[in-house]
Amino acid sequence: MRYFIDHDQGDSIHGWIVPDNPLAISRVAVSVDGRRVAEVPASVTDETFRRHGWHATGQCTFVLTAAEVPGLPDLPRLELYDADTNVLIYRRMPAAGQIPLRVMLINTGLEPETLLQAALFPHFQHSYFGIHKLPDEIMTCVLTGSAAPSAFLSGAVTIPRYENYMTPDLMVTAILLQDPYVETATRMRWLKARAGDAADPARSWRLGPLAEAAAFAEAYDFTDPKALKRFFRMLPEPAYRLLYNPLTRQLGTRMPDDRLHPGNSIAAIEILARVGIVGHKARFPAFASTLFDRLGIATPIPVLPPVPAETQALAQRLRGVKAVEEMIVFDVAMSDAVKASVDKSWS
Repeated sequence: MRYFIDHDQGDSIHGWIVPDNPLAISRVAVSVDGRRVAEVPASVTDETFRRHGWHATGQCTFVLTAAEVPGLPDLPRLELYDADTNVLIYRRMPAAGQIPLRVMLINTGLEPETLLQAALFPHFQHSYFGIHKLPDEIMTCVLTGSAAPSAFLSGAVTIPRYENYMTPDLMVTAILLQDPYVETATRMRWLKARAGDAADPARSWRLGPLAEAAAFAEAYDFTDPKALKRFFRMLPEPAYRLLYNPLTRQLGTRMPDDRLHPGNSIAAIEILARVGIVGHKARFPAFASTLFDRLGIATPIPVLPPVPAETQALAQRLRGVKAVEEMIVFDVAMSDAVKASVDKSWS
């Protein structure tokens, strides 16, 4: 699915949606105050879509007026969704208080930065969280959405694949690194917590190849140092890929299945240096203050909740496992470099 909004002139909204099915007629769902008030099919045929091979008929363009959406000129807020995928394609809201910037918060952990997402969401016309989960075509539309000059995007994006959409002239980029040992512990506990899903045929499909890794993790006691050594010695391939230098993989490779080599760590450092605002969770106030200052947000920075005690304890045990040190050596180097840089420049 591809989409674009040509204009919102108050009394009319004009745009197009090209569905995945080239024979289908796209439909836009209109939501006001969280309630669906209309569903409007594309009514205008554009031969450009047919010539480019995107659609069989070219009937992809929609026009919304008061006839389709009663009271449209007087609605200060509304949202448009693709009716088939439920992807947000446009949000109208009052311009007052909006930050006129496109901002990308690059998540590096398995768990998203929900604290920052909640703090920044009210300041932007458009917000998309977890954008790395979107299909490539939709994600490209989100990244290039010129009709949304006020947008907050967040997700674990594979940066080399999409870096050309994240240059300083297009958006403000920010990245918050995690402690690699804490991140490894988080991922291990995440696997173990999903062992029940992995054992249930009705739910295991949601985990994909990680179902094997989750079932594997269930068999090990993470409080036992000897069991930890066996765990890392016997890792199945999906678990290995989840735990092996995930930050270096995200910053240094283009595709999820790319093999990770020492040279990727050099590429990862070079790409990290091109990110606009770089911070570390261990130095969260410095990162959040810099980000808020850059965006012109004059509110107190949120307080980062502590790492769960179980995760912190597991991370401490992992520091004594040589196999873990070898698995995250590249990530540790970047993490230490960022902390040292923040300590040097922040007072």
